Amino acid sequence: MFAEIMAIIIFVGMFALIVLDRFPKQFVTLGCGVLTIVFVFVLGMHNYEAILETLAVGNIFTPSFWYAAGDASEATCGVNWATIIFLFGMMVMVEGMAEAKFFDWLCMKIAKIMGYDPIRIFVAFMILSALLAMFIDSITVILFLAAVTIKLARMLKFNPVPCILSEIFCANLGGSATMCGDPPNIIIGTSLGYSFIDFLVNTGAMAQVSLIFVIIYFYITMSKKIQSPEDKVDPATIDIDVAIEDLGEFAASTVIFLGAIILLITHAMTGLTVATIGVFVASVTLLAAGKKAPKLLKRVDYETLLFFIGLFIVVGGLEQTGVLELIANFIAEISGGNAKIMIAIILWISAIASAFVDNIPFAATMIPIIQSLAATTGVPLDTMAWTLAVGTDIGGSATPIGASANVVGIATAGKEGYPIGWGAYCKELAPATIIVLIVSMISIYLRYF
Repeated sequence: MFAEIMAIIIFVGMFALIVLDRFPKQFVTLGCGVLTIVFVFVLGMHNYEAILETLAVGNIFTPSFWYAAGDASEATCGVNWATIIFLFGMMVMVEGMAEAKFFDWLCMKIAKIMGYDPIRIFVAFMILSALLAMFIDSITVILFLAAVTIKLARMLKFNPVPCILSEIFCANLGGSATMCGDPPNIIIGTSLGYSFIDFLVNTGAMAQVSLIFVIIYFYITMSKKIQSPEDKVDPATIDIDVAIEDLGEFAASTVIFLGAIILLITHAMTGLTVATIGVFVASVTLLAAGKKAPKLLKRVDYETLLFFIGLFIVVGGLEQTGVLELIANFIAEISGGNAKIMIAIILWISAIASAFVDNIPFAATMIPIIQSLAATTGVPLDTMAWTLAVGTDIGGSATPIGASANVVGIATAGKEGYPIGWGAYCKELAPATIIVLIVSMISIYLRYF
């Protein structure tokens, strides 16, 4: 009992410290990870094998970690090194693309194609945000998209806040469409053995339908707030082009990005795991960067990677002590074994929780819970996995602190003199979140039941 109590106390304490955001998140999870090893595994369980199982370093040295012929096996509890390595590889690739001015060039080209019309840019950047977030971390997407939006807003004299808010939401929505689009999806995919295509045909289909509703909703509610008629600038007087300093570097980053997409789409057929793809993408990017390689490595977000490692250890403590199985049994009991009620509970609890706490630890915690539910109730694991992915990815859009992309977008706008408060944010994005969740729930019921 001591081990179970300590696992719960450490987990709750970790969540509270993450929400308070007074200490670096990576220090919080790593510190709680150490406490889990000492108080749960050593003093509580007296089980040193549980430590090795949770750290899971040995998995890296198995052939199936790098190449999975046939059906991918489910990951064991503990640190999901496939997620860590894949994220590292994608981070290196994105830094290479940013160094080559790929993102600036793309945004400015689209703005030019739209005739520098603020309303057209508003709609085009929503679609661009969703599309890029399918393959690149939503934080990165918002970082450069918000900066470019503000730059264009000053030149074309329009209000960038509605654009940034819609870009944030669409980045989270686009991230829900694929396995590599949002960190919770990466964790779900690598833990349960799902491929890029599995996500694309399931959560991707829901995201596609939802995006249509979202664009219509944002156009109706925010398009009139973008620019006053008297501020309209003659597009003929504007011509902005981003200079590509190194054409070879730009071409290399583009080819690597397209190659990464192809590898992700085909990895279920080739047998290459996401860890292998991450290492390959990072290696090719660093080779192409040459002397700039150390610069790219320095820019990698190591804090986020350490955050994940500590998080996985703490969740491993809950799993090893059987706490997560008890939660799964509780959900099964209150739903009365009814599959539709169970799905609704998972969707809305995931969404509400992710609106106020980081959706990454929540998703990591829920994976073993839905595995237990699938084993005891007979509800298909696939259906619950897609429900969990949509709930965590979309629910995080409802509040300014629900997802990292929200925090980054608001911070970027605030630094440039366009503050976005809780009231303004929730007024626009909370209804959009509810719309997408309702559309997703109807889609799940129609498709899987």
